[in-house]
Amino acid sequence: MGCQGDAIVAGWSMTDTVLRCVRALLALLRLLAGVLLFASVALNFANVVGRYFFGVSIEWAEEIILFLMVGCVFFGNGVVAWSGRQIRMDVIVAMMPAKVREALHLLSELVFIATALTIVVVALPVIRDLWNFDQRSQAANFPLFIPQAMIPLGFLLMALLVTIRLITGGERDAAGP
Repeated sequence: MGCQGDAIVAGWSMTDTVLRCVRALLALLRLLAGVLLFASVALNFANVVGRYFFGVSIEWAEEIILFLMVGCVFFGNGVVAWSGRQIRMDVIVAMMPAKVREALHLLSELVFIATALTIVVVALPVIRDLWNFDQRSQAANFPLFIPQAMIPLGFLLMALLVTIRLITGGERDAAGP
């Protein structure tokens, strides 16, 4: 049942509805990242078999594998952002009193959101130009706006998910999404 439905009739709060939507989005991001990873591994495997057993390699394979991995990473980062498990340099923060740690954690999350949204805003004109000029990759002749768009899309998803996590408090049960 995705995130649609009559929340009032079911006795759900708005927060519960938003969290259902987040769980659906996270499932989609996990699936998408997994499919992209599988496709890159399968293409790499086919290229290795072709090169070493048949003496023929796929000319465009490395380019497409790179594009697939970019998508895998930036879509998968949304799941990491939701769980709050980004890499942090928090050795000194961990030694602070609880209230100071919480304040610094909130500041860190707000700086992350601002940085992610800045990257999105800065990237949009570049992607628009890649689209307008029909810029393509050299070996695969693949439209470059597609892999380039995965980067700001991933950052936008991360900013959205961190914002929702901060507002809602994240998941209410220990099982997670």
